[in-house]
Amino acid sequence: MFIHGLANYSMSWRKNIAALQSKFRCIAVDLPGNGFSDRGNFPYSISFFAACIYEMIERLRLNNLCIVGHSMGGQIAIRLLADHPDCAEKLVLCAPAGFETFTSFEKGMYHSAIGFFDMFSTEENSLRKSIYSSFYQQPSQGDDLIQELVDIMKAYPSRVYRNMIDACINAMLHEPVYEVLNTIQQPTLVLFGERDALIPNRLIHPVTTRQIALQGIQRLPNARLEMIERCGHFLQIEKADEVNELIASFITE
Repeated sequence: MFIHGLANYSMSWRKNIAALQSKFRCIAVDLPGNGFSDRGNFPYSISFFAACIYEMIERLRLNNLCIVGHSMGGQIAIRLLADHPDCAEKLVLCAPAGFETFTSFEKGMYHSAIGFFDMFSTEENSLRKSIYSSFYQQPSQGDDLIQELVDIMKAYPSRVYRNMIDACINAMLHEPVYEVLNTIQQPTLVLFGERDALIPNRLIHPVTTRQIALQGIQRLPNARLEMIERCGHFLQIEKADEVNELIASFITE
């Protein structure tokens, strides 16, 4: 089961599903407020999203499950397994949010920086810039993904989109999962792009992505780390073949 990241949707996993579906049943979700899922007055939070995923697992009666989460989806996956330890057999974290931690002061800096930059940008431009910066080398699929997300975003009032984004960013900052990493007993594969420009936030934490990755896996009891060279935040798109091979091998171990 694939869980997408902030301001994204299930089709960000299309290259992975295309390669893996011959061996595994693949399910990708649009989180509430994202993609083609309902918009509404949802309590957008990490715990809320995790509860939604768990309800879906229960309704579909899924077993022998591997959860794969990207970015915010990784943080949701960690929360899901911390709350429901028996819902999955394995975990794959692709550039997960939640390994990087923030003090109260740093959280305030993060919010202020986002607010400042948004003053000079439309919602569409913000989305385009955010995704472009997430790649080390922009593939053609990145352009397709951006256009699809822009089209979906324009189908709803901008206020609805902005409220969802603000709530999700607030949730990532104020619902940390770092302290529960040591409760995750499932075998875990952690993947990061060496050139990830989003993790860490280098304005606040001038360290490398590898340092943040190592900080996280040291708390996971049964994890291994794979750093992917010449790759940014959207590793499942930018280096799909390598990611697919790693996931397939990990699941069948």
